[in-house]
Amino acid sequence: MCGIIGIVGHSPVNQTLYDGLTILQHRGQDAAGIMTCEGGQLHLRKDNGLVKDVFRTRHMRDLEGEMGIGHVRYPTAGCSTSAEAQPFYVNSPYGIALAHNGNLTNSEELKRDLFVQDRRHINTRSDSEILLNVLAHELQESGNLNLRPEDVFQAVAGVHRRCRGGYAATAMIPGKGIIAFRDPHGIRPVVFGMRETPEGKEYMVASESVAVEALGFKLIRDLAPGEAVYITQDGELHTQQCADSPSYATCVFEYVYLARPDSIIDDVSVYKARLRMGQLLGEKIEREFPEHDIDVVIPIPDTSRTSALELANHLGVKYREGFIKNRYIGRTFIMPGQTVRKKSVRQKLNPIDLEFRGKNVLLVDDSIVRGTTSGQIIQMAREAGANKVYMASAAPVVRYPNVYGIDMPAASELIGHGRSVEEIREVVGADWLVYQDLEDLVEAVRHGNPSLGDFDTAIFDGRYITGDVTDDYLRELESQRNDSAKAAVNQSGSNVELHNRP
Repeated sequence: MCGIIGIVGHSPVNQTLYDGLTILQHRGQDAAGIMTCEGGQLHLRKDNGLVKDVFRTRHMRDLEGEMGIGHVRYPTAGCSTSAEAQPFYVNSPYGIALAHNGNLTNSEELKRDLFVQDRRHINTRSDSEILLNVLAHELQESGNLNLRPEDVFQAVAGVHRRCRGGYAATAMIPGKGIIAFRDPHGIRPVVFGMRETPEGKEYMVASESVAVEALGFKLIRDLAPGEAVYITQDGELHTQQCADSPSYATCVFEYVYLARPDSIIDDVSVYKARLRMGQLLGEKIEREFPEHDIDVVIPIPDTSRTSALELANHLGVKYREGFIKNRYIGRTFIMPGQTVRKKSVRQKLNPIDLEFRGKNVLLVDDSIVRGTTSGQIIQMAREAGANKVYMASAAPVVRYPNVYGIDMPAASELIGHGRSVEEIREVVGADWLVYQDLEDLVEAVRHGNPSLGDFDTAIFDGRYITGDVTDDYLRELESQRNDSAKAAVNQSGSNVELHNRP
């Protein structure tokens, strides 16, 4: 999960890009980067850290130009070095910079082909650099010095033919314009918008609609699966479908956890989808525990609040804020390493004892991934004086790793992998535990847009929508994503990386 942004304007875009990245900060807290274009000159600043820490006044002054792209990252392959912060750049043809959200499932094959057939060198472990070089090669095949929209769309079609997995990307070509495209299944989101200025129309692409609208642009729409948009430097907008057989299979976890509630993805309000999740989860609790003795519903902030509120309303039970969150601690789900994650939970959440003391409490979370955090929070509730502690998840049991750009841990590190709900309950220490049914989760999202045919639900049911994920691939993925592998990679990376000047 990363956040991407691109802007073609008529005035300096550095501040707008910065503001957009802060809005998308929830999608990645590991690194941030901005590249702008002034005439034919590119300016880059990227490094590890939050947006507010990576960009200082002196950096912003250097990011001149009326066109640019930006990126916030967290790593899916276990490396957290600044050498892999985005955007990436390659100088041939034209000079191309790219920012990418997602994961390529055939990256090793592509890397080999790029070297053997295309004579291109890949310098990092990032599949984003691979995607950039595939795009660069396909653009080079056009042979045109004056890049035409049809050349761009033909190149993106070539990317779709060669690349598999989930990806949304934006690329910038100096003196030409900005490209954005989405994989043929539409797994990862990307939208575009426009605003009128005295100088003319300005365009913006971003991972989520909230970034577009918060910056004063009018949302035009989501890119369709397989579609590309090309915005020339002088403000001409071109769109075209570039995939042979596109079909919707949006990642359902975007609606559960990843996206902000004020975003709209594929014409579905994330906020309303989460309300429906709470409603359907409440109905399941009534079926399974018709004689429940819940005194109060308490969300585990922040993502679960919307579902928890609707669940409480449906059950006719009090809703209370029982945990106060330290907002200067990052999202624990995307922290690199279990040791850091464990340490952060009690620093991040503090219970209000009076909301727990002597009560039967239902804790509601958006999902349960590793279960370590859930167990600690349940213990905190008991220490705060709760009589009984129940737990409900707005998502089904997470049993399988994600291969399309979310850093779900290795299968062996998922609490739901190979365990029944009762066994999970025993591990986390709840008095009872209930999960959303997968059919209800899909219905909660599809209700907002009945035309959505399928969804990427692989983390719940093991059905990988691209059809190319083998047991061997998952074993290799696990060797890269388990905590010990990440620790080793990060340690080795920290010894060799070249840092930008602070």
